[in-house]
Amino acid sequence: MKFIVFFITCTSLTFSSFAKRYVKDDPVTLAIGSKAPGFKLPATDGKVYSLASFAKAKILVVVFTCNHCPTAQAYEDRIIQLTKDYGHKGVSVVAIMPNDPQAVRLDELGYTDLGDSFEEMKTRYKQKKFNFPYLYDGKTQGVAKAYGPVATPHVFIFDKDRILRYQGRIDDMEKPSKTPSAFDTRAALDELLAGKEVTTKTTKVFGCSIKWASKEDTKKQFEEKWAKEPVDVAMIDEGGLKDLLKNNSDKLRLVNVWATWCGPCVSEFPDFITINRMYRGRDFEFISISADDPGVKDKVAKFLKSKEASNKNYLFSIDNKYKLIEAIDPKWQGALPYTILVEPGGKIVYSKEGDINAQELKKAIVDNPLIGRFYK
Repeated sequence: MKFIVFFITCTSLTFSSFAKRYVKDDPVTLAIGSKAPGFKLPATDGKVYSLASFAKAKILVVVFTCNHCPTAQAYEDRIIQLTKDYGHKGVSVVAIMPNDPQAVRLDELGYTDLGDSFEEMKTRYKQKKFNFPYLYDGKTQGVAKAYGPVATPHVFIFDKDRILRYQGRIDDMEKPSKTPSAFDTRAALDELLAGKEVTTKTTKVFGCSIKWASKEDTKKQFEEKWAKEPVDVAMIDEGGLKDLLKNNSDKLRLVNVWATWCGPCVSEFPDFITINRMYRGRDFEFISISADDPGVKDKVAKFLKSKEASNKNYLFSIDNKYKLIEAIDPKWQGALPYTILVEPGGKIVYSKEGDINAQELKKAIVDNPLIGRFYK
């Protein structure tokens, strides 16, 4: 007789609480043949939708998706096209965002300009011109727990009696630039519309895991870890700045020129820390350059430490602001703050004199070919 022994260790959870959390965080996926669980959720179009809202539909397609996931973004256009192709055939499509926005870490936002809050969902809905309702379940995640999606996107197809006939992927190719070999969702819809049994009833799904509320603890742990990262500031001269702006790297380089005495600089600086934590895992780096007098290095360092600026930081070593201006960008008129986005080779693809719009800057970063919204 053979015995298998499992050892589970944890520092803050008893086995009982661990088991409860595991079950809570991994709900069972709805089984084929089950009735569609009811829901009543707010949507980005200002309406509230329930299961009864789609009573006239011959077939109901429920897609669990979100803003931040690269795989979810890779499938957005295909969901839009699916809605166009099958809407006139009596098929209704509804998307539900299952994530707790507060459980999504900044480093998990490296492929997006938007998080999963309801307000950001509204922005994405308008940007992409979704032709289907986009519902928010992030507050309680009750609907997600009832359906049990594994990842985003995850499709559930219900017949006219709202019996689950298919659950799984949209197709077998994540990259939009390549053609899938298996169109599972479309195949299931075609068979149901023809009055046939669905041949492939379930498939595995690929994408980002669901961000359950208990993952807020993990997010806090990461924030505490980031807060402990070392922060320093180095001196840089005119020649050093010119070399820096040539960007002889393989990274998209974000440069912010600021000063401790500049109110707008100080107020917007946390946005740059957020942006850095979002994209620093990609081909990206953030560099701050202080325009303070060279003699106040300690003051500059104190400010940077208070903002947890563990990125590269410099203080211009020459007490001549006009040399600073010319070294950074001859087109810059000199007002602070000044922000530029520099591609490898030195091409400036974004510049802003004065306060940035953080949302616009994030979009400029993620839409740059060097970064992108999908896995390469």
